[in-house]
Amino acid sequence: MTKKIRTEEVDHLFEAILTLENKDECYLFFEDVCTVNELLSLAQRYEVAQMLRNKKTYLEIAEKTGASTATISRVNRSLNYGNDGYDMVFKRLNSEE
Repeated sequence: MTKKIRTEEVDHLFEAILTLENKDECYLFFEDVCTVNELLSLAQRYEVAQMLRNKKTYLEIAEKTGASTATISRVNRSLNYGNDGYDMVFKRLNSEE
C-alpha cells in the first residue's frame, strides 16, 4: 500500500520550508519541527546518499555514518528507483561550487 504524501498539510510544510533564507533559520525551524533523532536521521540518510553516489562501500558508509545496512540499502533503493530528488539536489549543489 502506497501512502499518499501529496496532501494540503505537506504542501503547507514545504511552503514554510521554502521561506527559510539561511542555515540559521533552518536550524531554528527544524529544531522546532523535528525531534533531535528525526533531524539526525534525515541528515544521516543524506550523508549516506552522498557517499553512495561517491561509490563508497556499505562498510565504509556504515563505519563513517553509523547507519545500519538496512538504512544504507533503503537510501540506495531511493537513489536507484526513486524520484531522483537526491540527484537533483546534488547537481544543484555541485553547480554552486
